[in-house]
Amino acid sequence: QVQLVESGGGLVQAGGSLRLSCAASGRTFSSDAMGWFRQVPGQEREFVAAVSWSGDSTYYADSVQGRFTISRDNANNAVYLQMNSLKPEDTAVYYCAIPNASLSRAGVKYWGQGTQVTVSS
Repeated sequence: QVQLVESGGGLVQAGGSLRLSCAASGRTFSSDAMGWFRQVPGQEREFVAAVSWSGDSTYYADSVQGRFTISRDNANNAVYLQMNSLKPEDTAVYYCAIPNASLSRAGVKYWGQGTQVTVSS
């Protein structure tokens, strides 16, 4: 059974940093892209960042470009999201995901349970 388990969320002041981790189990994802999405209550879940299977290519939403960094560790079947210069508008539940090549929400094959990130002003 595939499981994606996120950790590292919490409460931080604006301008601060957090590092999210996602541990995958049940199968190896070294041939898949891995990524992060986020969702605010009442809004659609949106793409945040993704990294290719090799780690050589990364993709970011415009809203986080230059502030967030995604990375992966295939040996440990894990993906990370370093979030710097956090803003109150980054407040959301962050979900680890295994997306298809489209990187769209509809194309995600597996989801984690989510971790709350709250940025206070």
